[in-house]
Amino acid sequence: MRVTRLLKSLAIATALCAGAAQAQVSVMLPANPGGGWDSTGRQAFQAMNDAGIYTGTVNFTNKGGAGGTIGLAEFQRAEKGKADALAVFGAITVGSITLNKSPVDLSKFKPVARLTAEHLVLAVKADSPYKTLDDFVAALKSDPGATAVGGGSAGGVDHIALALLAQSAGVAVPKLNYIPQAGGADTVIGIVNGTLKAGISGISEFQQFAKEGRIRILGITTAERMKGLEDVPTFKESGYDVEVANWRGILGSVDMPEANYKEWVERFSKLSESKEWQAVLDRQGWDGYFLPGDAFGQFIQSESTRINQILKDAGLSK
Repeated sequence: MRVTRLLKSLAIATALCAGAAQAQVSVMLPANPGGGWDSTGRQAFQAMNDAGIYTGTVNFTNKGGAGGTIGLAEFQRAEKGKADALAVFGAITVGSITLNKSPVDLSKFKPVARLTAEHLVLAVKADSPYKTLDDFVAALKSDPGATAVGGGSAGGVDHIALALLAQSAGVAVPKLNYIPQAGGADTVIGIVNGTLKAGISGISEFQQFAKEGRIRILGITTAERMKGLEDVPTFKESGYDVEVANWRGILGSVDMPEANYKEWVERFSKLSESKEWQAVLDRQGWDGYFLPGDAFGQFIQSESTRINQILKDAGLSK
């Protein structure tokens, strides 16, 4: 009898170990492949794997549109209560929820970790007549409707940055010709083929194209000039009171079991301290902006208030 019980216990333990070995997580990337959210999610989990923090299977799903609200709405609905379901999102989402009247409710998700901050750059075609940010602003003042600018979703951080630049330059925000793009690569294509006079996006989405000589970066939204882009002046340096960054982070599913939630917060905390993640930050030009768990939840609440007030002040929402 004792031998039988022992064999049963060993069988159960073996099954549990096999299940752990086959662990997998599903990750919603609410954007098209190749953009900032896509890169954040994939590279975070690659670094986590390289560091031995989580080495199980990761199933990524890309579902772009409307500033991440389409993918997050599906995530909110379909992944409710699931133990290992995560989603990438960021500052863009907050304003997009308001402008798209989205059913997404950020307060219902589990706030796992804020990971990065990325400042924005404004770029034009390499042979554009706009040689400086002042040149571009002059064109914007002269005829804002004819100065098409591409960027992320309406109400996102790119749109907000352009609105703040316009306000600082005395240009009426409602007159801006802002054209949302599916991703950073699409914005570059629009700049190069001439359908856009300029584009605004995160550094990582434009930097390589600038190195290839396809576009010229006119300004950056940092407080000081950035390492690696020392020849690019800040918006403030050029006389425009604009400093803004696009932060990105990880959400857990609605009603994620508490034990799983704590485990993911711990995993991302370990990731933030790893040399593998630091290498990703250095390579991508991202700033480490880590904030775990409940502290991240409080940050999301404060950012929702701040960003929605900016949208109202800029006349982009009521």
